[in-house]
Amino acid sequence: MWTVAQLTRDLDAGRTSSREMVEVALARIAAPDGEGKRAFMKVYAEAARAEADHCDRLRKAGVRRSPVDGLPISLKDLFDVAGDVTRAGSKVLSKEAREDAPSVARLRAAGAVFIGRTNMVEFAFGGVGLNPHYGTPKNPWDRKTGRVPGGSTSGGAVAQADGMCVMALGSDTRGSIRGPSALCGVTGWKPTARRVPREGAFPLSLTLDSIGPLANSVACCAAYDAVLSGEPYQLPTLDAKGLRLLVPRSSVLDGLDDAVSRAFHAALTRFSKLGARVEEVAVAAFDRQADYFKGGGYAGAEAYYIHRPYLDRLEEYDERVGKRILLGKEFTASDYIALGDLRAAFMHEIEALAAPYDAIVMPTVACVAPTIAQTEASMDDYVRWNMHILRNPGLINFLDGCAASVPCHEPGSGPVGLMVCGTAGTDRHTLAVAAALERALGRN
Repeated sequence: MWTVAQLTRDLDAGRTSSREMVEVALARIAAPDGEGKRAFMKVYAEAARAEADHCDRLRKAGVRRSPVDGLPISLKDLFDVAGDVTRAGSKVLSKEAREDAPSVARLRAAGAVFIGRTNMVEFAFGGVGLNPHYGTPKNPWDRKTGRVPGGSTSGGAVAQADGMCVMALGSDTRGSIRGPSALCGVTGWKPTARRVPREGAFPLSLTLDSIGPLANSVACCAAYDAVLSGEPYQLPTLDAKGLRLLVPRSSVLDGLDDAVSRAFHAALTRFSKLGARVEEVAVAAFDRQADYFKGGGYAGAEAYYIHRPYLDRLEEYDERVGKRILLGKEFTASDYIALGDLRAAFMHEIEALAAPYDAIVMPTVACVAPTIAQTEASMDDYVRWNMHILRNPGLINFLDGCAASVPCHEPGSGPVGLMVCGTAGTDRHTLAVAAALERALGRN
């Protein structure tokens, strides 16, 4: 399993090179029995080789631009890369980007090697991971059955889980990083939205979008978060003993798959035995989610505005996406203002409730990955599964909070994510808590 720390040690010791890592990644992408052809929209094979060679020359000369210098990463198809087309998983967009998105530029300056652009739900509007235009990459956990990867960062999660990159850059509006991470068994990080510039990333919601990494550990996510946010790389070291964890007694614990319930409660038991103070507290505000996303909420209203230039081509959209965008047409200005008031009250309530605790913990997603066939059976089935997958992580976007999804399932079983959540601006502390809980689970 590729991690930033191990690969950096290997590079420094001369046990591997950036070029060797790129060749391994490209071979995994091209493997005929793998999902590379569906996980990636475009592979930057020759450019990646050239950049890797440049990284190796710099390292031999004693130059290391950052802790992630020379490591191959993937980019979700909604990020602008200078000279390339940003399609956002659609058939509608075709304009070539004139410059890198700021997040891409920061990674490039840090020495990241771009291996390719990953597939996604069209325009990032969905949590299941389906894309009728470019194919749906199958979940690595159970490829034979054909399970969904989660969305909207579907290709990124599959690429990460299959070792096609060291980090997959994604976006998260209602769980689009954390949901796929949980369903595919990798680690995902959604920062406080304002910490990472969002320009140059085709938006779903101007209010709720966040940009963050999918990787193989919390420390890996923290390394890339430092590059993306421009904040210090080192996290404070915490131990599970003494941590104060809030488990919200609310709808986030309803309707859990047996596998999710077992894994989540086993994790809580382990934390308690190691000295964490785990308290279940009623959180009524989490039960009012229907109000927060009524009529599509921020994403619906803002997506309708964003897509007005393309609505004459709506027949070219995935039907599931087009219908959700059109919901925003009925969202009035007074509805939008009222939603802002509702959000402010929600944030105030949760921030007061969470203040005595180090983190809020809950299952990232209520289910293990369903099959593609289950979610495509009918529009009603799709809507039901989509809402089930988005239910828990979406609360943190509405909170303007930050959260990591950490695998907590037994090896070999269906992937389950533990979500470690903080309020706005507590990112480095929340990452440190997530790292401590990851160690407690024996994951690192």
